[in-house]
Amino acid sequence: MILEIVSPESKLFQGEVTSVSLPGVAGSFQVLNHHAPIVSTLKEGVIKIGATSFKFDKEVAEKFTKVNEQLYSLKIASGTIEMKDNKVIVLVD
Repeated sequence: MILEIVSPESKLFQGEVTSVSLPGVAGSFQVLNHHAPIVSTLKEGVIKIGATSFKFDKEVAEKFTKVNEQLYSLKIASGTIEMKDNKVIVLVD
C-alpha cells in the first residue's frame, strides 16, 4: 500500500509500506495492505511504519527514528488518517 504523511510544513514521507501502526484517539490500531476504508483522528503518540525499504528526503529524515531495518517511527502531537483504495494519507501536527 502507499503511505503519505503530511505536516503543515511539508510532506514527510511517501512510499510503499507493508504496515502502519497509529495512535488512535480510541486506542492504537494497525493498517495493513488492502485494509477496509477508514477515517480516524489521532492523538499524541508514535506512528510506526513497516516497509522493506525506506527513502526519506534529507530535510525531514531527522524526524524519523530507526527501530530496525524494516521499521521506523515518527512522534506526532495529533492528526487524522484516511485509508481508501489501498492508499493511507496521514495528516500530522
